[in-house]
Amino acid sequence: MDFTFEDQQTAFRDAIRRFLMTEAAPEHLREIWETKSGRSTELRSKLADQGLTALSVPEEFGGIGLSDLDWVLVQQELGYYAIPDSLSDTAYLAVYLLTNMPADVALKREWLPRIASGKARVAVGHPVNPLVADAELADLLLLWHQDEVHALTPAQARLTFNPSIDMSRRLYRIEWTPSDKTRICPANAGRGLWEGVLDRAALAAASQLLGLAHRMLDLGIDHSAQRKQFGKPIGSFQAVKHHLADVAVKIEFAEPVVHRAAYSLARGHALAPVHVSHAKLAAGEAAWLSARKSIQVHGAMGYTWEADLQMFMKRAWALDASWGNRAFHKARVARFVLGNGAALGPDATFN
Repeated sequence: MDFTFEDQQTAFRDAIRRFLMTEAAPEHLREIWETKSGRSTELRSKLADQGLTALSVPEEFGGIGLSDLDWVLVQQELGYYAIPDSLSDTAYLAVYLLTNMPADVALKREWLPRIASGKARVAVGHPVNPLVADAELADLLLLWHQDEVHALTPAQARLTFNPSIDMSRRLYRIEWTPSDKTRICPANAGRGLWEGVLDRAALAAASQLLGLAHRMLDLGIDHSAQRKQFGKPIGSFQAVKHHLADVAVKIEFAEPVVHRAAYSLARGHALAPVHVSHAKLAAGEAAWLSARKSIQVHGAMGYTWEADLQMFMKRAWALDASWGNRAFHKARVARFVLGNGAALGPDATFN
């Protein structure tokens, strides 16, 4: 069996990597973080020019119409460069919600073309997250209420800002009143949609955590090659090598788990939720280990504002708890593993 990505998928990933390498240097990210909004309209416009805002939008609404498998590689790059933008919420989660709404929903025709062109921000609120990212900046809020889907503007709700350890995030507590006017999808249809949103959001977080783990490992390697003690780079010491090798192994084992989860979602596999939870756990553990070991390599200076490492470390900590914490995803995996007739073992791998 061929488990490799298609050439066009890796080519698109490589193009995004080259773009972000130039446009998302750490010093530029710091400037964006320190603004009131924490967002850059210029960066968002450039991301749209790269086709990212149109990635999931169906072609009939001006998009490219690609799948979860295409997103997983892009999300890793967004994580590697710690992009401070709610791109996933708008271009991935909101597009999934709107695209799978009943055909007569007017919001599809109104918002999908705007999202594809990069002219709209959408915030998505789910009960697994008590706070909603970028709610004040959003043009549209898509919120959960007893499995219904509701659409409203920020002006129709009361928003309370909540600081985060990750300065690239802008989180808000939302107080609002559901009504027939705001409801765009009933509970019987909305239940499945919200389950799909949760899985895709957790997969996006897992993919970004994987990218963050890679970045923090690279930062640790770079520092170990430059920092000298006793006249030698600290990277030549065996203890430091072991720290970084442990991280590399953890990442190597997490990556196929994340990719398998994306494949399962794209193909509608019955165990996709379990695969997603496995991916979130594996990527989160890799990111935490990468942060801890890279901090040990850097020493106390790794925590300081001047060090790039703290930017990626804080983002990893925040993402690990978003869209389901470890307890939530362990419970989903446990229900499958400990259930009757669970298909486990090598003979069930490719079923």
